[in-house]
Amino acid sequence: MADVTVDESSFARAAGRQLLIYGLLTLIGFTAIMFGLNVMASFVGSDTGSSKAIDASTKSITLALRDEPPQLDSTKATDAISGQILGHVMEGLLRQDAQNKIQAGVAETWEITPEGATFHLRPDALWSDGKPVTAHDFVFSWRTVVDPKTASEYAFIMYFVKNAEAINLGTLPITELGVTGLDDRTLRVEFERPLSFFEKVVAFKTFLPIREDFYKQTKGRYGADTHEMLYNGPFRVTSWVHGASLKVVKSEHYWRRDEIKLNSINWAYMTSDPNATFNFFKDGKIAVAGLSADSLANAMEQRWQIKQFQEGVVFFLEFNQRPDRLTRNLNLRKALQLVNDPSEVVNKVTKLPGYLVSDSLFPVYLDGVKDKFKVEKPPKQIVRDVAAARRHLELAKQELGLKEIPPLALLSDDTPTANVMAEYYQGLFRDTLGLELRIDKQIFKQRLAKMTSGEFDLVTAGWGPDYEDLLTFGDLFASWNLNNRGRYASAEYDRQVRIVQSSMDQVERVEAFAKMQDLIIDDAVILFNYERGASYVTHPQIKGIVRRVIGSDPDFSYAWIDEGQG
Repeated sequence: MADVTVDESSFARAAGRQLLIYGLLTLIGFTAIMFGLNVMASFVGSDTGSSKAIDASTKSITLALRDEPPQLDSTKATDAISGQILGHVMEGLLRQDAQNKIQAGVAETWEITPEGATFHLRPDALWSDGKPVTAHDFVFSWRTVVDPKTASEYAFIMYFVKNAEAINLGTLPITELGVTGLDDRTLRVEFERPLSFFEKVVAFKTFLPIREDFYKQTKGRYGADTHEMLYNGPFRVTSWVHGASLKVVKSEHYWRRDEIKLNSINWAYMTSDPNATFNFFKDGKIAVAGLSADSLANAMEQRWQIKQFQEGVVFFLEFNQRPDRLTRNLNLRKALQLVNDPSEVVNKVTKLPGYLVSDSLFPVYLDGVKDKFKVEKPPKQIVRDVAAARRHLELAKQELGLKEIPPLALLSDDTPTANVMAEYYQGLFRDTLGLELRIDKQIFKQRLAKMTSGEFDLVTAGWGPDYEDLLTFGDLFASWNLNNRGRYASAEYDRQVRIVQSSMDQVERVEAFAKMQDLIIDDAVILFNYERGASYVTHPQIKGIVRRVIGSDPDFSYAWIDEGQG
């Protein structure tokens, strides 16, 4: 991950407030202290402007962000929080409209064939310094993504482009990438193999442009702070107090600026505590709040209009299969798999509305040939069997040459849901198999860093779609994918991924995905948990919020304030 810095003057003001808060908290007991520690960074964010949820006079809204964006360099960003911010301040060749349909972005027109694509850039696409966005900005950005020196965890998504994989593996120079700026406003892309859905893929954040001269001026810190990034989207970042707040204002250079109704969006609070977020909403400080099981009941008592959204994200525990980890052993993984029960996780542990029991890497909404994939190809069912699990555990001990399995490390976010999940698995593995699980709680950014470096035996993880095709989940566990944090490697799994990458026959592709689904279960790659849903409330004056399974979510670039509701 790129380094981030804190503005020193803001830090000094924050430190003073923190001392005051600590002093007050000692008077009101342990419960309040725990609450205060969770949301302290949120209070620091007030320097970025008004904490009023809606300001119709300035066309501004205030929100809470569940965590610090770890990375705003689009060549390196991997997480949904960074993706949400990038979706407001950047624009690619194509974009998603308010109905989630692919529309013109920087590209005014385009032609796509199975062999390649040509994009014709609009003359009024400008950077936030007023200079035009050119085809060469895309060439530079895409070459940077696949450059081995970048170590982009999303380089694999560029493998659709000719020579991208070979370049990323270090066998070809970056100049051989199949993307060319024919002139300032014409971009030509050659595909590695016939491709039917590039229009959907190219809207993803890894394909965003970066201007080479500015990138090099930042000396490796591009996207690390407000002044170390150029923007070409509806908004631009004007304030970023790391760990506390982030504010964007409407860009005067954006080509659709007359269609953007909000003048500013102020994420004035950063907290993963749903109770803190709920109280901010209740006090009129933020315009949108997600609901937990507890706050849902409170919202119903308030008679607020509750909205629901199925996010399309699959959550699981991922095993580390690196050579130095005990979890490389299949029988040990099988033992843990056979005591896992996702229905218990959903119904008795998380107890959150909108959550679905997960039994596959592939979520319920993705299409197969004529019906949903999981209807056509239902996954194998894993039935909890403690006796069989104990037999696998004994085999694992023999294979590993151990009398007892030493404590296993579970890497987890430090959030309410992650905490209760980690504690549940700690008790489950102890009570059924006599195994000790040590919980390593980390803030979001640090968890991502430790996942990348392999500092875990198991990790709480999730994956959402990057584009609308089964492959966006299927290639997660390809051996070359750096988002495959546990380093699962299977020649047969890789072979099936290659089939779906190159085939234009959906029947053949679905058969390959079904085999991937079986391998994930047979090789005990992950422990299934749930598909996440969301219940949330919004201020009655804010309209036009777009929720997305794929892309920046939630998207406020189409939102407006209804003054008649005030």
